[in-house]
Amino acid sequence: MEVRLEKSWKNLLKDEFAKSYFKGLAEFVRHEYQSDTVYPPPKFIFNALDSLPVDQVKVIILGQDPYHGPGQAHGFSFSVPNGIKAPPSLINIYKEIETDLGHPYHASGNLDRWVKQGVLLLNATLTVRANQAGSHQNKGWETFTDAIIHGLANQKDHLVFILWGNYAQKKGSFIDTDKHLILKAPHPSPFSAHSGFFGSRPFSQANQYLIEQGLIPIEW
Repeated sequence: MEVRLEKSWKNLLKDEFAKSYFKGLAEFVRHEYQSDTVYPPPKFIFNALDSLPVDQVKVIILGQDPYHGPGQAHGFSFSVPNGIKAPPSLINIYKEIETDLGHPYHASGNLDRWVKQGVLLLNATLTVRANQAGSHQNKGWETFTDAIIHGLANQKDHLVFILWGNYAQKKGSFIDTDKHLILKAPHPSPFSAHSGFFGSRPFSQANQYLIEQGLIPIEW
């Protein structure tokens, strides 16, 4: 797996590429793409990073795995390409935006409009085997994406981390709450959304914080 990254990320993460875990991860991922159906398409593995330079990041939304159905994953957590039906978790996110901000339900499940405003949509694991959720967990991706979070949290001030569900909250447990805003809620999945995700109002809270820091809020 050749690592082609937007230059600011390549600089932030340069030490990771030489580590033994990453070399093993690269070999595993290369073999998986050669021998099985894996998502997202290779050109989208680092889409979240390539689409948003480090200095433009304002909000981080952590996901777990890419979607594992055909045509769904394109490198942004919770997002699907244009023309693909919004999955249940994303529908619930839209419902909360409507409740929180009064914005009508968006027709497209493609969240690249958020990315362009400074929202990093980062999955903990950047690849997955087709129809096998979690199949690329514990292969090294989590160490790599921890390095992303550490690098951002140390290098930048006044970021908003939106952590939905226990997995994301554990992954973000080291973030300095004196330096950044941490917003926690249950996962937007239909299995947990009614346990506190609905009504958590993360979008208005994130925007209020950004405004207080003199930054432009996100048009969710």
